[in-house]
Amino acid sequence: MLGSKASGVDADVYQRALGDELRRLRRRRGWTRKELQQQLPSGISVQTLATYELGSRQCSVVRLVELCLAMDELPQHLIARVHQRVAVEERGDIRVNVRSLAALVEPHLAPLRHWAEERLPQPGAGHDVQLDLAALCHMAELCDLQPAELVVLLRRRPEQEVVGSKPCSR
Repeated sequence: MLGSKASGVDADVYQRALGDELRRLRRRRGWTRKELQQQLPSGISVQTLATYELGSRQCSVVRLVELCLAMDELPQHLIARVHQRVAVEERGDIRVNVRSLAALVEPHLAPLRHWAEERLPQPGAGHDVQLDLAALCHMAELCDLQPAELVVLLRRRPEQEVVGSKPCSR
């Protein structure tokens, strides 16, 4: 069973992540919920779309496929992103954009900026990097911040995708 303790999977967390990914996908296309609704052959209501995006209503596989195809997204790609987010969230990891961090101007975040600047010229280095809990705690310590404070600061940066924020020991 999806939400059972034995499986280690939290259905509510998956629903919320799925809803968030659906909302991001719709917004990336520049559509309102009403515009998405008009693309769907099933004629579901705008309110139903809202409940899917909020993660407060389960979405059937058939409906998910319909939504994805209406937005030119392969369902398996959406599901993979949702699963990655949930798996990362459970570990307490955080995904950051290195270019954005290299542009930090706040003096107390200089250690984070220097780390990002060193990472940018590396061949094959991607723009997005996933920091595990230990790295996040270490960076917070270098910036003389609590890990939760660093997460809050990163959340304020629109380029960042913070997907977890579990406490760590300092």
